[in-house]
Amino acid sequence: MEFGPHLILAILEGLVQASVLTLTALGLSLVFGVMRVVNVAHGEFFMLGAVFAYGVASSIGGAPVVGFVAALIIAPLLVGVLAVAADWLILRRLDHDPERTIVATIGMLYVIQQVTLMTYGPDAHPVAPPFNQRIAIPWFEFTGKGLEFYFPWGLSTTSYKLFVVAAAIVAGLGVWLLMARSRLGLILRATQLDRETALAFGIPVARVYALTFGFGAALAALGAVLVVPIQQAHYLMGGDPLLLSFIVVIIGGLGSLRGTVLAAVLIGMSNGIISVFFSPTLAKILATLLVAMVLVYRPQGLFGKKPA
Repeated sequence: MEFGPHLILAILEGLVQASVLTLTALGLSLVFGVMRVVNVAHGEFFMLGAVFAYGVASSIGGAPVVGFVAALIIAPLLVGVLAVAADWLILRRLDHDPERTIVATIGMLYVIQQVTLMTYGPDAHPVAPPFNQRIAIPWFEFTGKGLEFYFPWGLSTTSYKLFVVAAAIVAGLGVWLLMARSRLGLILRATQLDRETALAFGIPVARVYALTFGFGAALAALGAVLVVPIQQAHYLMGGDPLLLSFIVVIIGGLGSLRGTVLAAVLIGMSNGIISVFFSPTLAKILATLLVAMVLVYRPQGLFGKKPA
C-alpha cells in the first residue's frame, strides 16, 4: 500500500482514539475543574462502563442494535449513580480535601477493580457492534488525464468507527451547551470560581459536587460503551484511559474544557498515527515527553490560567 492511503487509514484510527479519549478526559477535567478533586479512580469508572455494557447487551436478546442502544443508555447511568454514591459516602466525609481525596480515590480504584474481578471474572468479553459494514476509502492520483480517484485494495474502515467519531462530537457539543448555555452550567461554573460565594447565594454545593462527580464518571463510561465493540471489556482496561486522560488534562490545562478537547484530539490522533506506523509504546513515550515539556515551559497547560 502506498504511503498516502496508509496515512489516511492511520488518521481514521487516530480519530476513533481521539473521540473516546475526549469523552474520558472531559469527565476528568470537569471533576477537577469544579471540585478540585484528582479522581485516580476515573479509569475504573471507564472500565465499569465497558463491563456494564457487556452485561446489558448480553442479557438482552434480539438484534445487536437493541442490546447496544440499551447499554448506551443504561451503563453510563449506572456508573453515574455509583459515582454519586461514592461521593456521598466517601469524598463528602473528607470535605473534598484535595490531598485526602487522592488517597481515597486510589482506594476506590482497587476496590472497584477487585470487586469487578470477583463478579465479572478475568476474561475479556466482546460486545457486538450494532452495525459494522466495511466502507472502502478512496484515494486519488494525478495522471495524464487529470485527477483520478480509485480504491486501493484493503484500504477501508467500518461504519461503526465513523459512528463513534460522530457520537463523540455530538456528546462533546452537548457538554459545551450544558456548561455554556444552561442554568445548571451556570451553577457549575459559579461553584468552580468560588465555593464560598456559591454557598452564600444558596447554591447546594454538596449536591453540585455529587452531580459533577457522577457526570464525570458517566462521560468516561459513555466513552467505554462506544469503544467496547472495537476492543473488549476487561477488568484491567482502565489503566490506559486513566494515564492518557491525565496527560490530556495536564497538556490542555487543569479545568479547561476547551484545552481538554484540543489536547485529546492532539494526543489521540498522534497515538493512532504513531501506533499504525511504529508502535503503541512509542506513542506513549512521546506523549509522556510532551507532558514533561509542558510542565517545564508552561506548567498551567496550554489553556490553563496562571495562579494568582
